[in-house]
Amino acid sequence: MTREEIIRIGKKVLSIEADAVQTLSSQLDENFASAIELLYNTKSRVIVTGMGKSGLVGRKIAATLSSCGTPAMFIHPAEAGHGDLGMIVKEDILIAISYSGETREIVDLLDFFKRAGLKLISITGNKKSKLARYSDIVLEARVEKEAEPNGLVPTASSTAALAMGDALAIALMKQKGFGESDFAIVHPKGQVGKKLLKINQLMRKGKQIASVSISTSMRGVLEEMSQKKLGMTCVVDGEGKLVGIITDGDLRRKIQEYGKKFIEKKAQDCMTSNPKTIKKEELATTALNIMEENKITSLVIKDGQGKIEGIIHLHDLWRTEMF
Repeated sequence: MTREEIIRIGKKVLSIEADAVQTLSSQLDENFASAIELLYNTKSRVIVTGMGKSGLVGRKIAATLSSCGTPAMFIHPAEAGHGDLGMIVKEDILIAISYSGETREIVDLLDFFKRAGLKLISITGNKKSKLARYSDIVLEARVEKEAEPNGLVPTASSTAALAMGDALAIALMKQKGFGESDFAIVHPKGQVGKKLLKINQLMRKGKQIASVSISTSMRGVLEEMSQKKLGMTCVVDGEGKLVGIITDGDLRRKIQEYGKKFIEKKAQDCMTSNPKTIKKEELATTALNIMEENKITSLVIKDGQGKIEGIIHLHDLWRTEMF
């Protein structure tokens, strides 16, 4: 094949699979809402099963559900009849994936599911199949054709099933109100974990904070800034509340303004009032966005009374390697 033919085939496959997902959207009905309600109300786990390519899709669906706040696990249908059924309890919700709805390894388990009183959600392309008939809720994932020319290899159909699983996971996540703080708990590692770091995990506290009073001489300000090496210092009033900051940029501007009299000035004469601050519960990515938008390198964290709790510097964010 020529390079042009290869590219044309790739585009055709992607087009067929994109059409399959688009068609799936039009098939979504009340059954989807019923599935979300059933999954939302369970106090136990979600058990996902599927054979072959559907099994691989099932593993991914179980992983996505778990990462989005719904405990889930995958059970191989062929292994289920050899003891793995013991992992399932009556309160679990089952999701079975089979495009034909007649996969022997899954069909063989249907009587057990019913006798055990388990609720069953199926993702299938055949609403008249045995799996569909045994299911409490059927999510149709029918496709017009596979991307593979002979229609033998699951391609568009497995993509559709995967997309349906993602739709379930995200809708269920929204229904549960599973947000960023919850996400951070179950994703402490990797790039996702870095993006979900909180300010209070990175901020400098205690003796690391650069701080002077409004009456501190500029000589004292320079000493504090040199010692703490943050390129800035906070300025506080008599009650210890934040009233301003002095940065390296402020120093240069005030030296130009006051000339030789600069050294005679006090912190309150050279500070920038009402500096940008951030709450310690905010995400580190939020701090980075504020710094970039305002072209600054530090943010002060203060409590409800206006007293300083910490400082977050751009270097603290760099060390996380999140950007």
